[in-house]
Amino acid sequence: MKVEDIIDSAKDAMTVQRVYAEPVERDGTTLIAVAAVSGGAGGGTGADKGGQEGSGVGFGLGAKPVGVYVLRNGRLSWRPAIDVNRLITVVGAVAVTALLVGARIARIGR
Repeated sequence: MKVEDIIDSAKDAMTVQRVYAEPVERDGTTLIAVAAVSGGAGGGTGADKGGQEGSGVGFGLGAKPVGVYVLRNGRLSWRPAIDVNRLITVVGAVAVTALLVGARIARIGR
């Protein structure tokens, strides 16, 4: 596969359809899901001392839900997605930090 083919595939993958889902309508309410999409690509060519040439390319794409637009009765609202794992991680980090700072303050106060 040529580098140009990989770049074309990457361009095709990074479209607005990856960010915004097709609208879904039920009982007068329209939902449009939204995702954060990121990607990266790299490639290179080279030759060894014997004159043998080689090349390689790679591409990665990632997406995660961030929320949904809700259109109901002519009003548009945003409902963010909640990443429970991230929330637990942040709460845990804050709790550990509070315990460490509290212990240090207690030691200084002696």
